Amino acid sequence: MYNRTLTIALTLVVIALVSMTGCSMIPEYQRPELPVTTTWPSGNAYPETQVNEQTQTATVPDATVPDPMVSDIAWKDYFKSAPLKALIQRTLENNRNLRMAVLTIEQARAAYRIQRSDSLPTIAGTGSATRSGVPEDISSTGSSTTSSVLSANLAMTAYELDFFGRVKSLNQAALETYLATEEAALNTRIALIAQTSDAYMAYLAYKKLLVLAKDTLVAQQATFAVVQLQYEVGSATQLDLAQSATSVERARVSIAQYTRLTAQAKNAIVLLAGAGVEDLLDNAETIDTVQFMDHIPTGLPSTILLARPDIKGAEHRLKAANADIGAARAALYPSISLTGSFGLASDSLSSLLSSGAAFAWSFAPSVSIPIFNRDGLNASLDTALAGEKMAIAEYEAALQTAFREVADQLAARGTFQYQLAAQNALVDASQRAYELSNARYQDGIDNFLTVLDSQRSLFSAQQNAVTVKQAYLSNLVSLYKVLGGGQL
Repeated sequence: MYNRTLTIALTLVVIALVSMTGCSMIPEYQRPELPVTTTWPSGNAYPETQVNEQTQTATVPDATVPDPMVSDIAWKDYFKSAPLKALIQRTLENNRNLRMAVLTIEQARAAYRIQRSDSLPTIAGTGSATRSGVPEDISSTGSSTTSSVLSANLAMTAYELDFFGRVKSLNQAALETYLATEEAALNTRIALIAQTSDAYMAYLAYKKLLVLAKDTLVAQQATFAVVQLQYEVGSATQLDLAQSATSVERARVSIAQYTRLTAQAKNAIVLLAGAGVEDLLDNAETIDTVQFMDHIPTGLPSTILLARPDIKGAEHRLKAANADIGAARAALYPSISLTGSFGLASDSLSSLLSSGAAFAWSFAPSVSIPIFNRDGLNASLDTALAGEKMAIAEYEAALQTAFREVADQLAARGTFQYQLAAQNALVDASQRAYELSNARYQDGIDNFLTVLDSQRSLFSAQQNAVTVKQAYLSNLVSLYKVLGGGQL
């Protein structure tokens, strides 16, 4: 009977206390206007980003979801290379930095749960037993006595009635901090995918440059052998022989250089993947055969930046700073706390568990009114206001940086294909020039210096073609990253 009455009474008290929590002093949140134009730069470097006048005068929408053509692109669809997909998957499973980011999410989630628990009363069951004895020389009855008191209670300790929204504001700030942490982890994941892809592109580029250097060495050694024979029969000079030898040694230098760079690129991949990658790198794929998504959406407004995890994280931090203002404002007003308990008391354990126990309760409200510490509380409010301004500046700076990153990659995308085509044409022309100069040398028309110059030009053009191809592929990787990464 007592237990049922106690439960009903306590439930009613809890409902009443929760319903008494009232207003919020958090300022109404308004997203800052974009500190960048709503369109990307245009010109010769941006042939695929031209927009019409209606797009140029478009206003910033409230929605944060970009064109679905961008947001729906998953990394497994964007990167077509099977070895690269396997490498990215292994990196996502093993990378320690990503693990730390995930653990940080768990930490932020726990902190939010702790803060959220302050919005509900803390109720605990307590039990106590006291036994005391009074000697006969001080007893009021003239004889010694022994007494016992046993109690069992449900107690509520110092629950703050959130009339002015202080607890609610702190709860909102903790929630936004947690959400910002989630976005930071997502940004880490996207960056990790891009870093792994870039490292793989570098590895493939250095592998081809190493093969190119070895092939060049073989060709230079063959040329040196011919020149040496000609020198022995008197049809070539000692200068021709020395110049041919320099080409051989230059090729050997390149082999040593690209052997080192290939090994270092592999080490970078191992660091990202957190495990051995020999089984994934031992494949026939080259820098010329690796593939990405054929079509990447273009002509999109700059509002797609609002969907980037780093931008969303900065906005969550701004919202948290906004909520801190509400908590600082509420701290200037009185704080009302309640402490109470409901339970049973008896002089024996058998009576405590039966109908002979007495119903006991206590109720102790308290009010705290800031009087002499208002200067400190006002200073806390000023700190919160300054923190919000800093968060706004951080948010706007993040948007400006993101705009520049996308604009740079769009400019690169608009020019790399032309540069790569021109560079490949240069390789073909250099190859033809080398063949003609070598033939003219064999016929005695030109000296060996012409052959040497054409060899150097050909090797340099071939190296630059690989470098430009790597830069073009890295640009495709960067576009995936700066546009928000799509679905994961």
